Amino acid sequence: MENSKERRYAVADFSSISGVECPCGTAKRAYFNHPPVNISMHVVEISKDSKKHYHKKLTETYYVLEGSGKMELDDDIIDLKPGMTVMILPGCCHRAVGNLKIVNVCIPGFDPQDEYTV
Repeated sequence: MENSKERRYAVADFSSISGVECPCGTAKRAYFNHPPVNISMHVVEISKDSKKHYHKKLTETYYVLEGSGKMELDDDIIDLKPGMTVMILPGCCHRAVGNLKIVNVCIPGFDPQDEYTV
């Protein structure tokens, strides 16, 4: 029996991933450019001065882990609390506001060229 086989899983330890600035605040990104899967997962600390932005190709799904706040989605504003999810389709101008920590799942995987502030 051969011992070497290709792994069919990947592990990310967010405690060892460095955060990067983004329009929302600070994001720790996992599975970014991880072939063959075209998805990424981010843990994001929302900043008080987050910037409204959109993506032309990317669908994001926010899952609120901690805190409370609001989300601006085009011309609507909704309240956020832990346990809520919001799916944001391409073209929707959005930003979260408040003291929030979220998980963001991006499909396809995050592409910094597909992020436009308004």
